[in-house]
Amino acid sequence: MADTADTAETQQVHDRKQAARAERRAARLAKQIGAFAKAHGGAEGQLAYIGQMGTRIVLVGEDGGWGDLVAPSYAVAEKATAKAGITMHESFDGEFAAKVRTGPYEWTRMAGIQVGGPSDKG
Repeated sequence: MADTADTAETQQVHDRKQAARAERRAARLAKQIGAFAKAHGGAEGQLAYIGQMGTRIVLVGEDGGWGDLVAPSYAVAEKATAKAGITMHESFDGEFAAKVRTGPYEWTRMAGIQVGGPSDKG
């Protein structure tokens, strides 16, 4: 019976450590989201589950700048975006997607992917 109690206690300690780790990760992500929002005049976001890797937090600034972060889980991503206080969207389409502004670098990368990679020539 002592083994069962030790196992349960060990599991509780493990669960508390996992919860604390997730909370710290959410706080770090929220800080990064806040910095992005500050640099881009505000931000909106969308969460995309990417399998075992976690959840992608797509950010679009009011100036059209964009970026993303990866959270270890959907729950951590939700907590981070809630802490950051940004508007969230269910999907990346319509008016939200239209806010994204791409520059020459992105267009070169996108075109380069189609033909084998970006060109280093002017």
